Amino acid sequence: MNRYLVPASLLGTAVGGAVLLRDYVAGGTCPSKATIQGKTVIVTGANTGIGKQTALELARRGGNIILACRDMEKCEAAAKDIRGETLNHRVNARHLDLASLKSIREFAAKIIEEEERVHVLVNNAAVMRCPHWTTEDGFEMQLGVNYLGHFLLTNLLLDKLKASAPSRVINLSSLAHIAGHIDFDDLNWEKRKYDTKAAYCQSKLALVLFTKELSRRLQGTGVTVNALHPGVARTELGRHTGMHKSAFSSFTLAWPPTDCMLPTWVSLTQSIDSNAHLSGHSLSDTIRNEALPALWLSVSPVQLT
Repeated sequence: MNRYLVPASLLGTAVGGAVLLRDYVAGGTCPSKATIQGKTVIVTGANTGIGKQTALELARRGGNIILACRDMEKCEAAAKDIRGETLNHRVNARHLDLASLKSIREFAAKIIEEEERVHVLVNNAAVMRCPHWTTEDGFEMQLGVNYLGHFLLTNLLLDKLKASAPSRVINLSSLAHIAGHIDFDDLNWEKRKYDTKAAYCQSKLALVLFTKELSRRLQGTGVTVNALHPGVARTELGRHTGMHKSAFSSFTLAWPPTDCMLPTWVSLTQSIDSNAHLSGHSLSDTIRNEALPALWLSVSPVQLT
């Protein structure tokens, strides 16, 4: 037997496995050919990564796309890129800082005043495993941006979404929610040593629970609510984790991110049941029956203050 045959075979197997893994974690491309002419879509955190790719795909299909971002320079640049690539001039940048309740309210007020309809709200923006920072209003940053900010934004736009029915809210969660635990006595990590990973998992679990409870409350309104795990890509979201530094992760994680497939597909598809969590993971009955209302009540004052 040729002495190079076994090493070559092993190398081929490893490379082939890495390619398959990359295709798996990336999520693929959207198979739907549907268009959304005349539909208004808001995508938070759309200046980069999965948010930008989702906005790009939906712009290709004729939608009126609103990029809602904190950094307006990057947001305007992303909107310009998308307009140039798709020749869809109905792509606009709006300022939205999810770490500021004031900014969220100002953004929502402008949308309500200026947009006749909102058909899809894609809650994509997130921070991941950042240091123990707090939002402008004193909330732990990951919970504040990933959950509380989107909680407030969605509730402020509910009347507009109902008036635009059939419409949809899409919350980008993560498989990390499976490891999440909601500490109702210390949501802001003021009594415990801060754990960046646990805080991220808590924020993503909160978003999934919010999806379930909101879906229940909106039954019969024509507004569908879904959470989804979009896949894994090499985006700015992982800048605090070091997850993209190895050669293996650089190869297996998609760039540019192709895993906008699920957000795009869910935005286009009317047949998906409300409250479906598109990751293959089911919440336990205890979480569904007890934690959902408790979480809603614990943060509902955010909507009122």
